[in-house]
Amino acid sequence: MSSARPRIRRRTALAAVPAALLAASLTACSGGGAAGSAAQAGGDAKAPETSISVNLTGEAAAPGEPVKVTLAHGKLKTVSVTAGEGGALAGKISADGRTWISERVAAPGTAYTVEAKDADGGSDRATFTTAKAEKVNKLTLAPGKNTTVGIAQPLSIVFDHPVKNKAAVEKGLKVSTSNDTEGSWGWLQDYSGKDRVDWRPKEYWKPGTKVTLKAELNGIDTGADGGWFVRDYLTTFTIGAAQVVKVDLDGHRLALHRDGKQVMDIPMSAGTPGGKKASWRGTAVLMSKEGTINMNSETVGLGDAYDKMVDFSMRLTWSGMYAHAAPWNAAYFGNANRSSGCLGMSDANASALYGQVRVGDPFEITGADAKGTVAEGNGYGAWNVSWTDWQAKSALR
Repeated sequence: MSSARPRIRRRTALAAVPAALLAASLTACSGGGAAGSAAQAGGDAKAPETSISVNLTGEAAAPGEPVKVTLAHGKLKTVSVTAGEGGALAGKISADGRTWISERVAAPGTAYTVEAKDADGGSDRATFTTAKAEKVNKLTLAPGKNTTVGIAQPLSIVFDHPVKNKAAVEKGLKVSTSNDTEGSWGWLQDYSGKDRVDWRPKEYWKPGTKVTLKAELNGIDTGADGGWFVRDYLTTFTIGAAQVVKVDLDGHRLALHRDGKQVMDIPMSAGTPGGKKASWRGTAVLMSKEGTINMNSETVGLGDAYDKMVDFSMRLTWSGMYAHAAPWNAAYFGNANRSSGCLGMSDANASALYGQVRVGDPFEITGADAKGTVAEGNGYGAWNVSWTDWQAKSALR
């Protein structure tokens, strides 16, 4: 948690505040029996007056801190901390019954109501409001909610603003799977230059796995120039069939395997070797199926080499490598690499492949005719990093 929050208007948090500033004092109610008889005889028997104190007070309390409720006398029985819009902070009472601390932090710009009851039936109430965040951080999640994706699809989060407090953010990212899949978060720089964190399994996902991400980020300060999160996020997705596209750059062929069996074998022409037009090797993950799109060589630093509409376009990297139909290169299919970096094939074969593959399917590209290995931030290149090295990219390791 950052120690300096220059963009937050706040008051200094207090460890305790006088009961008179909070609410009416806790008072134990007398029952029947001897106590009741004493009251009837001319005096009300009262327990010692006590009250709660809360570490956050006023109209501009510091967000990003757990809420701590302390009881002056006796033992706490229940504590509730609710937000103005109906949310609540869960927490635990200490072993001695004197304090309660929330599991999560107070979010910016939120009004909270604290209500406590003691073991004797008394109650007390307090309110406070946290300072508003002057800068808010947001994120973009992939894959989309309730989608079915291929066995290589990572859970990927790109942040709008820089994340300095990576450990605090990562602690709020809760991944659960239907079969206890082993995996790890890894921090990297996205191709766009923004901070990004991906969660990938140790090995390809098992088909049918259901995945849930609960990003409990509301109230997390991402650090200098990053701003605060002011909401949580939730997404779920399911893993589809075990499909792998194996690309042999040197043999000029592409094959689709499903459940370990080859179901398609396609002659193709990849990038011209020896320069910028060569294809990438390594594992690329199908990022999107984009149909018919305009491809302009100037957008990928290749001058005016081409500007044309391309059918059955399947994106593999942010830098512009696709698998697609390339009928103009028909003379080279199966015998030479003469494209500007993409994996080109006939209209019929591109259409058939397009209809079979799914976003998240891995393209395992091998061969000497390449310009290097797909980088981790250039699409989903995490599979080109060893498992040990990937784990080391977690902020919690």
